Amino acid sequence: MPTFHPSKRDGVDGQVLDLETAVKDGLLGGVGGGVIGAGIGEKLDLKKMIEELKLSEVPSVFICPISLEPMEDPVTLCTGQTYERSNILKWFSLGHYTCPTTMQELWDDSVTPNRTLYHLIYTWFSQKYLLMKKRAEDVQGRAIELIETLKKVKGQARVQALKELQQVVAAHGTARKAVIDEGGVAVISYLLGPFTTYAVGSEAIGILVNLTLDSESKRNLMQPAKISLMVDILNEGSIDTKINCTRLIEKLMEEKDFKTELVSSHSLLIGLMRLIKDKRHPNGVLPGLSLLRSICLHKEVRSMIVTIGAIRRLVDLLPSLDPDCLELVLFILDALSSLPEGRSALKDAPNTIPNMARLLMRVSESCTQYALSILLSVCELAPEQCSSVAVDTGLAAKLLLVIQSGCNPALKQQSAELLKLCRLNYTDTIFISKCKLTRTIQ
Repeated sequence: MPTFHPSKRDGVDGQVLDLETAVKDGLLGGVGGGVIGAGIGEKLDLKKMIEELKLSEVPSVFICPISLEPMEDPVTLCTGQTYERSNILKWFSLGHYTCPTTMQELWDDSVTPNRTLYHLIYTWFSQKYLLMKKRAEDVQGRAIELIETLKKVKGQARVQALKELQQVVAAHGTARKAVIDEGGVAVISYLLGPFTTYAVGSEAIGILVNLTLDSESKRNLMQPAKISLMVDILNEGSIDTKINCTRLIEKLMEEKDFKTELVSSHSLLIGLMRLIKDKRHPNGVLPGLSLLRSICLHKEVRSMIVTIGAIRRLVDLLPSLDPDCLELVLFILDALSSLPEGRSALKDAPNTIPNMARLLMRVSESCTQYALSILLSVCELAPEQCSSVAVDTGLAAKLLLVIQSGCNPALKQQSAELLKLCRLNYTDTIFISKCKLTRTIQ
């Protein structure tokens, strides 16, 4: 008979029990344990419980050796090994008449339902499932209580209620649903305004960013006074609060009627750049860049981004970024290069050409596309000045690599145009020599 090795969490101290003993003694919630009633088998579906629980740790005896998933209909072969019925029947249908675990030839291909193991599996999952449901109901009830509390209290009591609600909402989907269903979004949004304290505002924003907001809720949060508070907290808060502010503002920007003037703020842009450049907290870089990208989609704000000196800072940041962040920065710089002042700032940044050249054919085709577009806009602005810098940084060899690759024809065309600009100050012989290219490549 298969054996079960319970963990200490299940109330057993290292004993090895056979299944019948485990059920008899009620160690896993069997009949003897009195936890699950006899009629529950008619109410709870084992497959549904397994899917909803999504447990990462399940007793190994419950796992089918073929699928490595918990068994719903365990059957035993003549070898004594137990499998999920559908899996072993599929094994037989493929022409295998052996035991998958031992590879013994079967002298009898019949399968016998393992009712003891099924009962043990069902009872164990039932316990976990009912406990999960009870906890969910408790959490849901507590979330509703906290919403009612927020309608009545002020001062430190309000901060404490918000703090607890944020923890509950962050950890439990049922709590998030309860807050939304009970009108909690409007209650929390009401707390945000020109006279809101930092303590209340940071906790309220931490709750709202975890909720699914409908259009009406977003429009309510798009009031100038509320956005202004978010920007103030972004500039003053802890790293977690700053990240929550950026995520909430970006969520509001997804709304169709979002007004550009709400993000046309030097204070917001400066706060974002501080977040992006903060080496102590690298977890703020991606959300900061993501919001800056969303802002860049609004053409009216691009000039303001250039005026705060963002271009040079972003260019200098490129070598230290991971691929996801790189693509965001390149998108932003490419968008800013559509402005005359943006192209001028890119030209004046000493690391623009070297950093862009390094990225060609290194990360992704989209990164290569952005880098080529930026390089072309800079080199066309001052071809003679940029030519020598491009050659010295090895750009020509990279451009030839793009031309010879199997990438998009439009990228090859851009590379060819850039290569012509690189050669402006040189004869063919000198150009080949300086770029360390062979005549074969020429």
